[in-house]
Amino acid sequence: MGFMKKADFELYRDADQHYKQVLTTRDFLALGVGTIISTSIFTLPGQVAADFAGPGVVFSYLIAALVAGFVALAYAEMSTVMPLAGSAYSWISVLFGEGFGWIAGWALLAEYFIAVAFVGAGFSANLQQLLAPLGFHLPAALASPFGTNGGIVDIISLLVILSSAIIVFRGASDAGRISQILVVLKVVAVIAFIVVGITVIHPSNYHPFIPPHNPKTGFGGFSGIWSGVSMIFLAYIGFDSIAANSAEAKNPQKTMPRGIIGSLVIAVALFAAVTLVLVGMHPYSAYAGNAAPVGWALEKSGYAALSEVVTAIALAGMFIALLGMVLAGSRLLYAFGRDGLLPSSLGKLNHRQLPANGVWTLAVVAIVIGAFFPFAFLAQLISAGTLIAFMFVSLGIYSLRRRQGKDLPEAAYKMPFYPVLPALGFIGSLFVFWGLDFDAKLYSGIWFLFGLIIYLAYGSRRSGAKKVASSKDNEVE
Repeated sequence: MGFMKKADFELYRDADQHYKQVLTTRDFLALGVGTIISTSIFTLPGQVAADFAGPGVVFSYLIAALVAGFVALAYAEMSTVMPLAGSAYSWISVLFGEGFGWIAGWALLAEYFIAVAFVGAGFSANLQQLLAPLGFHLPAALASPFGTNGGIVDIISLLVILSSAIIVFRGASDAGRISQILVVLKVVAVIAFIVVGITVIHPSNYHPFIPPHNPKTGFGGFSGIWSGVSMIFLAYIGFDSIAANSAEAKNPQKTMPRGIIGSLVIAVALFAAVTLVLVGMHPYSAYAGNAAPVGWALEKSGYAALSEVVTAIALAGMFIALLGMVLAGSRLLYAFGRDGLLPSSLGKLNHRQLPANGVWTLAVVAIVIGAFFPFAFLAQLISAGTLIAFMFVSLGIYSLRRRQGKDLPEAAYKMPFYPVLPALGFIGSLFVFWGLDFDAKLYSGIWFLFGLIIYLAYGSRRSGAKKVASSKDNEVE
């Protein structure tokens, strides 16, 4: 069994040479910002405020950003040393061994499967709100996931996921160009909401800014803020989708850290502003169960026309997020297939040298998940997979530093305040994971048990990593 067998970086790098290095810093900023300030910024602030934190939801976003920031710095360093398809999976396989890489990659796989379904559901909720004033209403059976409000399938979610897969199937450069156009519109829409929303803020809605804690419901106080952190942490997974496409980056030593860190900084500023304005416009309790609070808040404040425009552009932004996640998730599936941990057909490329099987596999699974699980529950499941991968990457920096300049290249960008910040990234991710609700941790546990069975019964026996593992894998510690 090759659980501890470390993969050879050079053979991984050579295996990814067929990818065209076409993505620039601008592409990565567009994909990163587009993924981070997508469904989460237009859907979650209101729900988290109503269910957990009140106006203190802004602290939930900032705490989540702080933890994500520590990990983003680790991602930036990793991606300059090892610009490989599969991001954390490939990195951890090289640094710690095949089995640990599988665990990190399996966590990310759950993230992408569920995140694509989550964004598709958010897109559907916002589009239905946009069309409602025009008298367009889908039959209940086609408007919601199975078992939710009489739904059988969310047809809009299905179609938008399918559309994003078709664009990614055409190539990363097409997805990058479309993202650059749409992300500008989305940022303009967010800024328009902030500027207009400020004019209708009622200061009384901010009092108390941190509502007292209710031990029966879990609402309020620092406990409520922390619960909010766990739910919205998924907002910051965008930089992982950048790293997953690093094999297609032009000059990754420069483009990767700029894309990862730059997109996070932009997103944090916009998240904080939108959240503060949103809870100031209406009492936070009014947002309970509302999956499209930004458009709703504008409409109820007398800006119906602007609400329609912002919601329409928000839809474009969510589409960018789908492109980024399908891109990243399909490259992860390709990496699994490349190494034999999943069927080798996932590691095969079409005539355009793209992992078409990975694209369609991701799309089909996401559509099925979106058909059966409600929107709010998906949020915490995404965070679970993300946080586990983040813990691995944070710890991986220690091994990476020992091996740079030996069997791994020197980093063009290095995480500052080493060795303190990697530890903070790990501890912060662990605490956020512990704050997830019981169901999220239970389902993530079932997912990992299922993954372990697949690895032991299939992956460890057929792993290509055995063939490409370095004969010197244990010489550099």
